[in-house]
Amino acid sequence: MKIVLLESLSVSKECMKKYTDMLVQEGHSFQCYERNDDPEVQIQEIGDADIVMIANMPLSGKVISACPNLKFIDVAFTGVDHVDLQAAKEKGIAVSNASGYSNESVAELVLGMMLSLLRNVPQVEERCRKGMTKDGLVGRELKGKTVGVVGTGAIGSRVAELCHLFGCEIAAYDLFPKKNAPEYLHYGTLEEVLSKSDIVTLHCPLTEDSRNLINQDRIAQMKKGAILINAARGPIVDSKALADALNSGYLRGAGVDVFEMEPPLPMDHPLLHSINTIVTPHIAFASDESMEIRAEIVFENIQKWMNKEQVNTIL
Repeated sequence: MKIVLLESLSVSKECMKKYTDMLVQEGHSFQCYERNDDPEVQIQEIGDADIVMIANMPLSGKVISACPNLKFIDVAFTGVDHVDLQAAKEKGIAVSNASGYSNESVAELVLGMMLSLLRNVPQVEERCRKGMTKDGLVGRELKGKTVGVVGTGAIGSRVAELCHLFGCEIAAYDLFPKKNAPEYLHYGTLEEVLSKSDIVTLHCPLTEDSRNLINQDRIAQMKKGAILINAARGPIVDSKALADALNSGYLRGAGVDVFEMEPPLPMDHPLLHSINTIVTPHIAFASDESMEIRAEIVFENIQKWMNKEQVNTIL
């Protein structure tokens, strides 16, 4: 099999060598390229490959259709909305993802954002550097707050577990509530969860139903003074509506790791200028530990698929 990796997996050379040597020893070829989002370049790099590996770079139908030997797309990411799945389905191409690799990494960043916003960390850090005091910026504790978890897959469930350990009440919404959910997970409608939560954290996939899920009307259903965290997918939130709610003081704060496009963002993006907002350039998934777990998963995906035992199946 000819295997092509179109972007770095962000692990050490030693880690990569461990996995690629195994494939080469089995008689397969492996080629790695630097990321290039130009479809024409991608077509040239994939060429007659049987397997292509990507992380979060877009893989369009044009590229998929132009690669005659392509049989398996191995996505080193949890979400796959950046891959044209319809084009892959039409060509009978299998697709797997790396589900579960960043559960801990994302959950920990979400908790960090919650704590930072509650304790006014960005503001007091700036004041301290200017030789000022905390006056007027005494924060609040996470313990005792109601945290609304929208989407209770692996990551949302881990966030709920950690918040429970901090002494929070957990309100949850999911189209498919967990069977045998832990006692601390209290499901309700989206409106109920938004209206009762001091903090709302989003962990649902991007679908046509979830696009702009948190819009002006839904924000109005949230408690005045609530906090919103989005480490799921950017288009789930209407950025302008969120910025307006922050600047008006209706919402206390927001932590945003994902946007309508991958960073770098245009400098006029509304959330770069809204108050009480922590923005990070899509880093929630990225830790040394999660990158190593991801590499292990995607190379195992290849071995399993070649053995006709596909795992982490999307298509």
